[in-house]
Amino acid sequence: MTAQVFIDGEAGTTGLQIRARLADRSDLRLLSLPEARRKDREARAALLNEADVVILCLPDDAAREAVALIDNPAVRVIDASTAHRTHPDWIYGLPECPRGHEERVAAARRVSNPGCYPTGAIALIRPLVDAGLLPDDFPITIHAVSGYSGGGRNMIESFERSDSPDPAFRLYALGLEHKHVEEMRVHGGLSQRPLFIPSVGRFRQGMLVQVPLPLWALPRSTCLADVHAVLAEQYDGQPFVSVTALAEAAALERLDPESLNGTNLLRLYVIGSEQHGQALLVAQLDNLGKGASGAAVQNLNLMLGRAPEAGLEHRLAA
Repeated sequence: MTAQVFIDGEAGTTGLQIRARLADRSDLRLLSLPEARRKDREARAALLNEADVVILCLPDDAAREAVALIDNPAVRVIDASTAHRTHPDWIYGLPECPRGHEERVAAARRVSNPGCYPTGAIALIRPLVDAGLLPDDFPITIHAVSGYSGGGRNMIESFERSDSPDPAFRLYALGLEHKHVEEMRVHGGLSQRPLFIPSVGRFRQGMLVQVPLPLWALPRSTCLADVHAVLAEQYDGQPFVSVTALAEAAALERLDPESLNGTNLLRLYVIGSEQHGQALLVAQLDNLGKGASGAAVQNLNLMLGRAPEAGLEHRLAA
């Protein structure tokens, strides 16, 4: 059957990319409002209650308001904002983690789409916590760099101005209160807040998330192969998540945050030195793909019983 989908906030960065991924789907009918009526409360409420699935691409407060406007119990919701990511009544939309989570997403009425930084961080951390290699109170540090599209319309316009004052690279959220920290803690299986240091570079999209891991500080003897084995088992057979072989990762001279742009892929690396007991875990993804719109479409597919890959690029172009 053809499912009706309403993207509330379709004119924003994430909404536009979701619509582009769904536009040619014959199994879906996209509901839309004329531009002049997109802020009309009654018009929005009508479509919010008519759709089979609503995808919210709104600021947090507007997302909460939209959910409150839905009184049709049959309507299912995917929220791309941060409003519900740690809410106990919402299912977190990272289907590959923890194990068996696809079924929870598929059955959910309310799904909170993950943030781009947490997607990479949780994919690296949670399997190690679940396997007992990483204590839940371990002092975790997360470094990450994203393309400027992750900052929304104002940042995009600032970086793309011909006379832009923005530098090639900058750290931000220096008060250590980034909105993704609690999301990483809760869904990473951690009991203590991770130390998160985000940054933005002068490239439109793409992302690297890095978790330095001193193996010598872990409570049980652990080597690179142990860490790699846990991650490889976790994501075995997953269409979008892969774990690079240890030998291939060891031969790398650099990692490019833009390599997976335009796909819904998430690639994980275990790099390090056995001699010094140090590991560097890295997640590579498109912050607008697996980190936002691609993830929303993947969750939509699961909720509608479609193939997870429908409408999504899960292989790099030759």
